[in-house]
Amino acid sequence: MATTTKIQPRALVRASGGPRYAVALAVDALGTGLLRPFLLLYGMAVLRLSPPATGIGMTAGVVVGLACMPAVGRWLDRGARSTVVAASMLVRVLGVALLLATPTGNVWLFATAALFLGIGNQAWPAAHAALVATVAHGRERDAALAGGRALRNAGLGVGALLATACMAGGTIALQALAAVTGLAYLTAAALAWSVHVHAHPAAVAAAATDRADGPAPRMRALLAANVIYVFCLNVPEIALPLVLKTQMHASPVWSGAIFVANTVLVVTLQVPVTVMMSRFPRRSVLALAGVVLAASYLGFLAATSLGHGWGAPAVATVSVVCTIGEIIYAGSATALVTALAPAHVLGRALARFQLSTGFGLAVSPAVITALAPHGAAALWGSLAAATLLSASAVAR
Repeated sequence: MATTTKIQPRALVRASGGPRYAVALAVDALGTGLLRPFLLLYGMAVLRLSPPATGIGMTAGVVVGLACMPAVGRWLDRGARSTVVAASMLVRVLGVALLLATPTGNVWLFATAALFLGIGNQAWPAAHAALVATVAHGRERDAALAGGRALRNAGLGVGALLATACMAGGTIALQALAAVTGLAYLTAAALAWSVHVHAHPAAVAAAATDRADGPAPRMRALLAANVIYVFCLNVPEIALPLVLKTQMHASPVWSGAIFVANTVLVVTLQVPVTVMMSRFPRRSVLALAGVVLAASYLGFLAATSLGHGWGAPAVATVSVVCTIGEIIYAGSATALVTALAPAHVLGRALARFQLSTGFGLAVSPAVITALAPHGAAALWGSLAAATLLSASAVAR
């Protein structure tokens, strides 16, 4: 089995689509980081919508946006690569434009803007993975996918910090942030389109393995497990702040510190950990990620029983273990899908995987907030049990 043992920055950038594409990813992530944390606040503060109406509009946009994935998969299987990436960015430009044009109190236009933003956010991961799979192969592709995730998290973090610094400006600042986000998406789309990466399905299928003529893999166990695995992405943003505030009555500083630590660890460790794990089968690594995540959930259960004095520091410590599990999961899941799928149905396989990811991300806040009032055992015990079952399904 081929492994990647060294990290060569130039080779990593080349395998990720080249310098211009890397810049496109960074600019796109920066724009998303500017807007994503404050879309709810924009609806309430600028458009004067009620919190329930704003939340429902955002959720509807995300869920309905998932409906575009089958079409995205078919488009990718016709050979499009950088064009689909650019389109996922351009549709978000339209979403931002609608957001800026929405009059005060109009929840329908806000929901439509959230829909276009949701379509772009759902289509981008599959399109990006397909592009990387076209220009890189084997374990180099895995490292390139990890590098893209690290770069994106860095951009999201910087964008969120800049947005936080601009919040003192009030309504005008929020509108300016939205406008800058639209310009960032437009710039990123132009850069991504200029890469001109296109796969020719017939040639790719002829050069692929003998599985290329087979049907698209169903991957039912993997997709079902992924719905549970992806809950880990909302642990530092939703579960831990909720537990620290409502159950432990800890300072909000702890939630902020955990979120920052998560971002820094993902940016710095995503590629090295993925490279280190390249000596093992991808399926085994993904199963290991589930075990690590389940262990961290049990760690959170133990940490919450320590009381107010030691509880918050213990939760912060265990969050590092959870982040390591997230890194192992993110470095192996998409890579496993690209390795399993025959070349001529790669787009549809990635679209199915993104559907499971998007569904997990959509339902996890509701599940977490529903379990949390029933106590730490209900929340963390349920997550640990479900994740262990998912890991066993992946391993089989």
